[in-house]
Amino acid sequence: MKSLIILINNPTAKKSSDKKILKASRFLKSRGIEVEVFFTEYKGHAEDLAKEALKKSPSLIIAAGGDGTFNEVINGIVWSEIPMAILPLGTTNVLAKELGIPENLEGALETALSRTPKSVSLGRITCCLKSDVGRNQPTRDSQPIARYFCLMAGIGFDGEAVFGINENLKKVSGKGAYIYSGLETLIRFNPLELTFSINGKAYSGYSAVIGKSAKYGGNFKIAPDAKLTDPVLYVCIFRGNKRSDIIRYVLGILMGIHLRFRDVVYLKAKAIETRGDAHIQIDGDYFGKTPAQVEVVSNAVRLIF
Repeated sequence: MKSLIILINNPTAKKSSDKKILKASRFLKSRGIEVEVFFTEYKGHAEDLAKEALKKSPSLIIAAGGDGTFNEVINGIVWSEIPMAILPLGTTNVLAKELGIPENLEGALETALSRTPKSVSLGRITCCLKSDVGRNQPTRDSQPIARYFCLMAGIGFDGEAVFGINENLKKVSGKGAYIYSGLETLIRFNPLELTFSINGKAYSGYSAVIGKSAKYGGNFKIAPDAKLTDPVLYVCIFRGNKRSDIIRYVLGILMGIHLRFRDVVYLKAKAIETRGDAHIQIDGDYFGKTPAQVEVVSNAVRLIF
């Protein structure tokens, strides 16, 4: 009996195409594998498709798309014994860079078929405030909402930048949409102070990145000590609120020297509670608003890399 691999593809991913998915399917079938391809049709659909895929008991689920697609599939298979591999077709492909997965089709699929699954830990974030992606006013949910992330949670500046992204521009320009929104956010950014309860102590700041992995925005590292296989979070709190501070932080991250700044707090933690009023993004997609609780969850999913 042939093993079954289910490939979940986001056709709107920057580097996705029918030709590539057909090529991937043929590559897998040439190895004697049965393949089923599911296509996402709306935001959040990859998570639903992943849950449906589990019912077929495949040997492997391959997520084809960008970091947002990978996040959705992970949320659909969390706590499952069925592993996930990735086919990087997105704008930035940070998870592929973090895991050392080739960003060419044959290399990524060869990795998926030849490597042994590893159990990784995830971050889990919970909040009671949500907002649709776009410039809508947040509304309070009656029940807390929670999601898992494998890369990072960004609170404050980059949360607001992701909140302001024009999705149509993102489809056309990819990274350009993030840069444009970041510049717009820099012009209008007027943050309120946030408090962070970490390891029994309180810290204040205006933005933060909670890293589950080291890479951010490509090959840059905000939390250089973070690893997916380690059940711990690394928190980088930025205490300045001026535009000049934001520019300095960005340049510091680009040069890898931001942790030397006196107004940057860098901590290791198992759980973080954040209070205040700020936007949140996880793995590059908008999530909601603070207050929020973040915790690490050990052995939550199995990834192939």
